[in-house]
Amino acid sequence: MSTFRPFSGESVAVVGLGKAGLPAAQRLADWGAEVTCWDDRPEGRAAAEAAGLRVEDPAAGRFRWDALLLSPGIPHILPRAHPAAEAARAAGRPILCDAEYLWRAVRAAGSGARFAGITGTNGKSTTTALLHHLLRAAGRAAEAGGNLGPAALSLNILDTDGVYALEMSSYMLERIQGMRFNHAVMLNLSPDHLDRHGDMEGYRAAKAGIFRNQRPEDLAVLGMDDAWTAGMAAGLAARVLPISGEGPQSGGIWGEGRLLRDEAGPILDLAEAPALPGSHNAQNAAAAAASALDLGLTRAEVAAGLRSYPGLPHRQERVGEWQGIAFVNDSKGTNADSTARALASYPRLVWIAGGTAKEGGIESLVPFFPRVAEALLIGRDAPILAATLAAHGVKHRIAGTLEEAVPAAAEAARAGAAPVVLLSPACASWDQFTGFEQRGARFRALVAALPGMQGGAA
Repeated sequence: MSTFRPFSGESVAVVGLGKAGLPAAQRLADWGAEVTCWDDRPEGRAAAEAAGLRVEDPAAGRFRWDALLLSPGIPHILPRAHPAAEAARAAGRPILCDAEYLWRAVRAAGSGARFAGITGTNGKSTTTALLHHLLRAAGRAAEAGGNLGPAALSLNILDTDGVYALEMSSYMLERIQGMRFNHAVMLNLSPDHLDRHGDMEGYRAAKAGIFRNQRPEDLAVLGMDDAWTAGMAAGLAARVLPISGEGPQSGGIWGEGRLLRDEAGPILDLAEAPALPGSHNAQNAAAAAASALDLGLTRAEVAAGLRSYPGLPHRQERVGEWQGIAFVNDSKGTNADSTARALASYPRLVWIAGGTAKEGGIESLVPFFPRVAEALLIGRDAPILAATLAAHGVKHRIAGTLEEAVPAAAEAARAGAAPVVLLSPACASWDQFTGFEQRGARFRALVAALPGMQGGAA
């Protein structure tokens, strides 16, 4: 049993025992809380019982706990509140996320470790991982997690000189109470999760929770490349630092072509950072650099860390080169807005897309179609994507599966169509895969299996 028991005397109902919920329940119990678990799935309840945790449905009677820790993916208001959330709200109890409990535990330990929260519709995983990499490369104690994984309550307690880089989803941010981010990064906003938040204003309000509880000495990093985010600057308590991937920002950090710079001059030519292609990654790099510099890293340390950043799996991940053709795995491109960023990164490419289309399909990608030499389409909604491409005169084929699409795309590229084969589906993966990770891993394996591939994936 842990001698560190910051939650002794508190009772918490934990509902949703997935990759974050079960570790959170175990850590809270280890840290002294009286924990009761529930999952609507029998296998989730069985896992909790196997871990020696109490299992009881908190919606079955009077809600008697001090708080409800509800898995981020389970709604507490829209589109329909989970019964446990209704019970907690009726009893006047807060509904929280695990990052709130990590923050409380760190402060209970007497640590002044800094918390950097990163959010936005796109780019938050890359920026979180990049900030963590910059800090660690410079010899700073740092932990990364949250929506990116691992779960916040799985992270170690850091001393005062440490930094937590936490990816925060809108689902998490609407469930913080006292948590304060010393650095709060808002990258961008575009329509997403509107079923959960009601409308774009509800989504924006949930995201704005990252600035809640900030003080004048804290830092708010704001993307200026979309009106929704730029409009958040008014009324913030913290110092505001603007960032952009597209042009100068007074007092900020920005991308100027491939040059990352501020008013003091160049920080790095991002051509030296191969894992950060495109203007969207210039914005991500600007955000990470802004926080890192404010945390005391030197410009040289930031530049060195940007150069050595390896990138994240499934996010414009260069997985191989075959006969002079680069193969890029952007399986995380599960919506058109994310895929737009990938398409914008390459002047000419063979594109593999498809799966379960989101509302609007790929119509918003029309401005990028001139870059597409040929498209190979997979998955359930390939015919829908094919109709859009046909309407705009884009050469395409329905391949059906990745097994068919990868060699076909390789041959098309080798025939002179383009120097890049990009998997960026602009669709969810559930029709053929367990998730974008499995889809990307299959792409990687198929690239490695191309005849004559030297040394497998690069």
